[in-house]
Amino acid sequence: MTTSSAAGEPLTIVAGGGSVPAYVAAAAMKAGRPVLIIALKGEADPSVEAFPHEWVGWGDLGRLEALLKRPGARDMVLIGSVRSRPDFNSIKIDLATMRSLKDILSIIVGGDDDVLSGTIKFFERRGQRIVGAHEIATDLVAAPGPLGRRKPGRGEAADIAVAMRAARAIGAIDAGQAAVVVNGRVVALEAAEGTDQMLERVKGIRASGRVKWSGRAGVLAKCPRPQQDLRVDMPTIGPRTIEAVIEAGLAGIAVAAGKVMIVDREAVVRRADEAGLFLVGEADPAS
Repeated sequence: MTTSSAAGEPLTIVAGGGSVPAYVAAAAMKAGRPVLIIALKGEADPSVEAFPHEWVGWGDLGRLEALLKRPGARDMVLIGSVRSRPDFNSIKIDLATMRSLKDILSIIVGGDDDVLSGTIKFFERRGQRIVGAHEIATDLVAAPGPLGRRKPGRGEAADIAVAMRAARAIGAIDAGQAAVVVNGRVVALEAAEGTDQMLERVKGIRASGRVKWSGRAGVLAKCPRPQQDLRVDMPTIGPRTIEAVIEAGLAGIAVAAGKVMIVDREAVVRRADEAGLFLVGEADPAS
């Protein structure tokens, strides 16, 4: 677990679901940073309770504002999955709510991008500086090159190049983050269904015989959209991605180095090695 952080400075982590909030907290504490996790009720994983924490509901704005007033606590990480968004019924009407009504409306009423930008503005207006989880625990993202034992061959490297170009192209029109290429042919592009469901579609395409290949071939490539705010909305792969790639009959995964988060990295690399998949970080020419 490697870190890049300001030693001694307090860090606030607003935690949704999954294992990453606890991982970031451990990295920060290892670097000598006092940590407070603000755990979202109904979302955050119990693993956050191993660290200094407070459970907060969506509507507890007064309590939230009080927690943000810790002396010297300026840096904040927003991390973890959120299955439900706040609504008017969950919000307690108090003085803090009335002061924050404009900010609250910008979060509740807009689309997904508006929710993220509205949440960032909400905390920034309260003196917080939003930093990415990958800035605290730098090994959450891949460096360029192989992550596991297997390296892609020449033909697989050609597939990676095509797949990364395809993923960047759909990202430019805000359509998705991932693409699958097999033997030089674009087999699938991610849309609203997400990466795992796209891979399920690839599995069906192969089973139907519409695209044929023997053994394992091809690659899943994933990279962020150009407009994506990587501090709070970094693309991810995880154990489920590896299993979906295995079931789809692909040979490996390529991700934009430094710009895609690997959830449960040790488990991901271990499973890729067991299955004989390559897993590589690709330098992003847009960097």
